[in-house]
Amino acid sequence: MSDFNNGYARPLPQTADMSVDAGLRAFMLGVYNKLALGLVVAGALAFMTGNYPPVQPLLYVVDGSGRLAGLTMLGLIVQFAPLVLLFGSMFFMKNPTARGVNLLYWAVVATIGAGMGILFLRYTGGSLASTFFVTAAAFGGLSLFGYTTKRDMSPIGTFLIMGVIGLVIASIVNMFLRSEMFYLIISGIGVLIFSGLIAYDTQRLKMTYYALGGDQQAMGVATGFGALSLFINFINLFQFLLAFMGGRR
Repeated sequence: MSDFNNGYARPLPQTADMSVDAGLRAFMLGVYNKLALGLVVAGALAFMTGNYPPVQPLLYVVDGSGRLAGLTMLGLIVQFAPLVLLFGSMFFMKNPTARGVNLLYWAVVATIGAGMGILFLRYTGGSLASTFFVTAAAFGGLSLFGYTTKRDMSPIGTFLIMGVIGLVIASIVNMFLRSEMFYLIISGIGVLIFSGLIAYDTQRLKMTYYALGGDQQAMGVATGFGALSLFINFINLFQFLLAFMGGRR
């Protein structure tokens, strides 16, 4: 689902000066700073909704042993709110502004973070922490590769986006099958797809900077959409890795 940000980029240039550029560094730093702050906010909200007694019952139904038994109506709304926001932005943000994209970013961060409280009811705190650090390390390496590689990743990106659509369909099917083996297969493919998307989106952001030609207003929009794209990639990679590294309660 990380390709909801396709609207931020103008047509990419055929060639770009890949030398070190202070403006490019500042642009990418702005994206990473917003991403990092988004992860902090999402993590804090997830901890609160998953562990704080006055908030937890509003979203989750928990049995006597502290395990997840179901979702409340509000919990269901929170789980699906990010999809509604992202799909809605495709129709209602035809001419996005930096302020509008910023509001979208924080709305998605907040709803995803609140919905991730469910992870604290499914997995141990230690496994969540270790999986997060592994995800952060992998993200750093993959993003660095996307930033430094001279290879055009656009053709690969097309297949990765198609793969995301396939993952969504497969996940919906498995909601009815409830197959643990199928879930692990989906998770393994998900790890590969979102690993590729992290590198692809990083390169796309870099090329977008050159395409915008110093347009500060357009770069404000690109910063917000870029952070949103990388945030979604990070969260998806983290959740798919939990299928292999997460210790169940």
